[in-house]
Amino acid sequence: MRRVMIIMAAALVILAGCRPCAPKGENWKVVDGMIEFDVPAAEPGQQDMLGFALEPMDTVRVAFVGVGMRGGDAVARYTHIDGVKIVALCDLYPDRVEKAQQTLANAGFPAAASYSGEDGWKELCQRDDIDLVYVTTGWQMHVPISLYAMEHGKNVACEVPIAYSVEDCWKLVNTAEKTRRHCMMLENCIYDNFEMTALNMAQQGLFGEIIHTEGAYIHNLEPFWDEYADNWRMEFNQSHGGDVYPTHGFGPCCNVLNIHRGDKLNYLVSMSTESINGKALAQKKMGVEEYACGDHQVTLVMTEKGKSMEIQHNVYTPRPYNRMYQLTGTEGFANKYPIEGFTLREANLSDSLKCGYESINEHKFLPVEIREALMKAYQHPIYKEIGEVARKVGGHGGMDYVMDYRLIYCLRHGLPLDQDVYDAAEWCCIGELSAVSDANGSMPVRVPDFTRGRWNKLDGLKFYR
Repeated sequence: MRRVMIIMAAALVILAGCRPCAPKGENWKVVDGMIEFDVPAAEPGQQDMLGFALEPMDTVRVAFVGVGMRGGDAVARYTHIDGVKIVALCDLYPDRVEKAQQTLANAGFPAAASYSGEDGWKELCQRDDIDLVYVTTGWQMHVPISLYAMEHGKNVACEVPIAYSVEDCWKLVNTAEKTRRHCMMLENCIYDNFEMTALNMAQQGLFGEIIHTEGAYIHNLEPFWDEYADNWRMEFNQSHGGDVYPTHGFGPCCNVLNIHRGDKLNYLVSMSTESINGKALAQKKMGVEEYACGDHQVTLVMTEKGKSMEIQHNVYTPRPYNRMYQLTGTEGFANKYPIEGFTLREANLSDSLKCGYESINEHKFLPVEIREALMKAYQHPIYKEIGEVARKVGGHGGMDYVMDYRLIYCLRHGLPLDQDVYDAAEWCCIGELSAVSDANGSMPVRVPDFTRGRWNKLDGLKFYR
């Protein structure tokens, strides 16, 4: 099936050069059979944020904007992190702020300043005693709050997706480069224990050269739509096509391929089914007759160095949860869903890792005993350090805590963050790019280089310590 999809995608690329030009968009044009988005000129004073670090902070003063479902959990996690002072809490609804205040009180923390209402976040950002604004509102407010916070001298950590449109991705990049403030997207899935262990294995060469990766967000949300206040998530999907939520599966794949750290995204093709279940749900909940987000979206991406990537999105059909996360290398294979497993050449396994097995079948997953031995032997140093605490504090099995811990650790030690503004832009722009490709017969779309040519300045992904 995957081979058929790749062949189909290749055919689409060939046909794109022969088909009539797609109509020009507001901010894109067709060049040599490929859609290209406009690139805004950099303004005087902008400096790149690759490897950027601030002076160490003994205490990180944090403010939370949006303390409902995800934000409330984040406040609780931050009470378990050393070197944090929670300065302010904000939400559209005052009762949520009061609930978060109770979380602080229960943990023995002093009360924070309270903000609520339509413009409470602006008042919060105008304070001069905040180092980090942590944004967990609905998606539609991520860009305006992040921009406003940076313009007022604050570092930003924002829930996924931080942006959807290419234009907004450029705004985030340009503002970060102008203000010299961190703009990190809170992509928790790169901190999953399996993803980090597989990344460590890949960086140590166990899989050989990684040539293909797969990621996805396949999660039937039908039982959960009522948890999104005012139907904000369904409303977003009703008006936006393409892969509207790409980063959970895509981010870990970009990391293992060193995107903008030695390689870059070149172009993509994307296709979607029609909306059947999504449209029916929207008709029932919102009374609308049209629904832009297809039930299942597939996007194929090619990198500058000839590596391929596949990402999928489906939140509408009955299926087991699946972020896919597959790594295909010249010497081995890693798979997270639906079954965790590795396939490696026997020659790449030491006798101590063979667990008594005399021979290894390279057409199958390694036996469970060898998989567990590999997970232990190659566990990422960060998980060796804080994995036990992460599992106790929780948050999607602990990866949310690892994400928060790492953010504060890097700020306190004056280190570059694990995710920078270019990660945020590259992982999120897939939303609009996939929608435009899909709407134009799966025409190839060039992925913007948000580093403006500096994608090979850094040598590989590093979790600085």
